[in-house]
Amino acid sequence: MSELERTIGYTFRRRELLDRALTHRSYAHEIGAVGLADNEALEFLGDAVLGFIVSAWLFELFPTLPEGKLAKMKAFLVSADNLQVHAQNLHLGEYLRLNRGEEKTGGRTKRTLLVDAYEALIAALYLDGGIEAAEAFVRRQFQDVVSRLDPESVPWSDYKTTLQEQVQARGLPPPVYEVIGVEGPAHARRFRVSLRIGDRVVATGEGPTIKAAHQQAARAALAQLDQLLETE
Repeated sequence: MSELERTIGYTFRRRELLDRALTHRSYAHEIGAVGLADNEALEFLGDAVLGFIVSAWLFELFPTLPEGKLAKMKAFLVSADNLQVHAQNLHLGEYLRLNRGEEKTGGRTKRTLLVDAYEALIAALYLDGGIEAAEAFVRRQFQDVVSRLDPESVPWSDYKTTLQEQVQARGLPPPVYEVIGVEGPAHARRFRVSLRIGDRVVATGEGPTIKAAHQQAARAALAQLDQLLETE
């Protein structure tokens, strides 16, 4: 475990907190050890701690920005897709404690397990070292992406919501998404979706989740909305 502590730049005084953050409920159930806690409650706390830290950071950077834009940036930063990337960069999956069933089905690479463990890790840092330890970790992890945020640009936006708003404002039918393809093993799926406005398929998107594929399709559709309106 010392290798993970070196990676995150923090040494736990209460090592049991780190162990718990990495313990999936399947492992705790399989072992059946009395008092062995899993990471679900820590994940709940970590989600709240992460949300507070990111919210305070964004307010610090953009104190006069409208609430709506701050909320969108926060949603982007703490999205499951982003947290999965951070967890993968830490090789967090290698340290998870799983039962044999989860091991066999690729549990170490499952997005939900990685994201839950990442949030549980933040909670463990908070409980062991206070808000200062948790905030130092989050700022190191998110510094690169936060430094590139531009409130006036679209890359951090929720493309799906933006498309919905733009389509409604232009009097077009609401977007309809449909899964048209699924590839890869259970632990590494790739989803492909089509996006239809009215009776026309205007874009497609691909991603590791249906949600991510929707976002990519919406992004592609936004790029050609003006052209679409001209041909209606």
